[in-house]
Amino acid sequence: MAELTITDQNFDSEIAQSKMPALVDFWAPWCAPCRIVGPIVDELAKEYEGKLKVGKLNVDENSQTAAKFGIMSIPSILIFKNGTPVKTIIGAQGKEKLKKEIEEVLGS
Repeated sequence: MAELTITDQNFDSEIAQSKMPALVDFWAPWCAPCRIVGPIVDELAKEYEGKLKVGKLNVDENSQTAAKFGIMSIPSILIFKNGTPVKTIIGAQGKEKLKKEIEEVLGS
């Protein structure tokens, strides 16, 4: 699956109205921990294809959506179910930790 870029303009159609649970990585190009998490998020997108929609939102270019969800620290990963954030993971986390969080949401 190609990387899904989330913007202020497409957030509602891609995430809020998604029938599938979704993970959004809030990041910025200048953020070193974000560059560590980015490839992990890409791997998760492939692993959970068909079960979880995965996208990335650049907070510098899409401040409206970042503000809406109170993003103060990046990287922040929000997992949405029925358009509502059900989990927030702040800071660089390893793949296993993220998988555990995803499995909890998919299993609920």
